Amino acid sequence: MMSPVEQILVIVICGIVTLLTRFLPFVVFGREGEVSPRVSYLGRALPAALFAMLVVYCLKDVDFLGGVHGLPEIVSIAFIVVVHLKWRNMLLSLVGGVAFYLVVGQLLTLLP
Repeated sequence: MMSPVEQILVIVICGIVTLLTRFLPFVVFGREGEVSPRVSYLGRALPAALFAMLVVYCLKDVDFLGGVHGLPEIVSIAFIVVVHLKWRNMLLSLVGGVAFYLVVGQLLTLLP
């Protein structure tokens, strides 16, 4: 158990770290002016990279050789691709894909 002094120190340190992470980008990059090409590149590349990492993470434990052979995952990924290509909305793709996956997964558990 932490003493009251240790608890206060932890709270103060967490507050300082939170403030630093909020204000540091403004100190480093400035408030106004041109955005550096490096930051612009990250703004374009990171969403797709994070989405790809999410797909890899979700498929890492899928057993394609047993059970339904990863059918819910494959069908859901195809659904997400179609939804995203049609509407180009990341939130709709994620929420719709999760909902679709849950429905497909439940329907396949009902099969004999």
